Amino acid sequence: MSSTTPAPLHLAVALDGTGWHPASWREPVARPRDLFTAGYWADLVTEAERGLLDFVTFEDGLGPQSSLLLAPDERTDQVRGRLDAVLIASRVAPLTRRIGLVPTVVTTHTEPFHISKAIATLDYVSAGRAGVRVRTTARPDEAAHFGRRTIPRIDGFDDPDAQQVVADLFDEAADYVEVVRRLWDSWEDDAEIRDAATGRFVDRDKLHYIDFEGRFFSVKGPSITPRPPQGQPLVTALAHRTLPYRLVARQADIGYVTPRDAEQARAIVAEIRAEQEAAGRAGETLHVFGDLVVLLDDSRAEAEARRDRLDALAGEPYTGDAAIFTGTAAQLADLLEELASGGLTGFRLRPAVAGHDLPRITRDLVPELQRRRRFRDAYEAGTLRGLLGLTRPANRYAAA
Repeated sequence: MSSTTPAPLHLAVALDGTGWHPASWREPVARPRDLFTAGYWADLVTEAERGLLDFVTFEDGLGPQSSLLLAPDERTDQVRGRLDAVLIASRVAPLTRRIGLVPTVVTTHTEPFHISKAIATLDYVSAGRAGVRVRTTARPDEAAHFGRRTIPRIDGFDDPDAQQVVADLFDEAADYVEVVRRLWDSWEDDAEIRDAATGRFVDRDKLHYIDFEGRFFSVKGPSITPRPPQGQPLVTALAHRTLPYRLVARQADIGYVTPRDAEQARAIVAEIRAEQEAAGRAGETLHVFGDLVVLLDDSRAEAEARRDRLDALAGEPYTGDAAIFTGTAAQLADLLEELASGGLTGFRLRPAVAGHDLPRITRDLVPELQRRRRFRDAYEAGTLRGLLGLTRPANRYAAA
């Protein structure tokens, strides 16, 4: 590749219910009756794979979806309820061949031992295509589902007490990922001998205690699941401000961020790179993806009219943490190239209506980016790490 050719972009899609617009379930293409079937999710991921996308993420949570940030709502006019993201990914894995599968897990109320085992299993089931998106929760109602801890109600993030609660949640998440990563390494690659003649299945000297002792977790190890095919499945996280940027820099392979323009993208990337250096990871590949909600149509006017219609159905204009793009695939390609100039290496697109906007991404946007030589023409690797240009890491416990 010549120095004048910009690097190809990475593309992922974020799947959440019938789409990211709260009224998406009321669209004729939405299939709300199929939402809790395996076939629904298989169809979406198969479409994403048709477009050669790097991976899909599956949203998840530990309480019902809500229009409020930190509390449940009483609404009955929006999708409520969801299937478990890790289990959806495991179900879809055998039906797909190359696309990465990245379920969301909540670190605040789950155990790292369970999640390391679940994601390692997904990596086996998918033959090396697993990742995980870690997130925290400060919702008191979700804490009440578990009864092990209480989380005080946060009214505003400017309050020092609230800031301490959030800081603790992100420190806990960083330790959580550290435990998960050590557990993935707790079996050496050749720990299993499987020699029927000698009766030796496993070499006990190649299983390792991780002996993690921290403020939040005390985990002995080893895992019960052998080292995953990728060695380390991808760890990803969404970040909007300094504390989550620091988590991305300390522990993630991909961070998703929400800039409004190239200048803001440049500032966010610079902050993450500084945190990455402070964490001693300056030499490691860390991707920073931009998140965008997308409404794609044949003209900007059509896309804007569709957004207006969805907003009217919802009873209010839709706004979220990420910028919302309305327009054509070519206009979106222009925007992605502009944002990439700020240092982003890829994008995670959130289809406003999954049944409409996902096919527009795969059938309109992808060919447009291919024409511009900014996206792959075929899958070039069989693992998710391979697609992202990440080598398979050495095991930290194996004797050199």
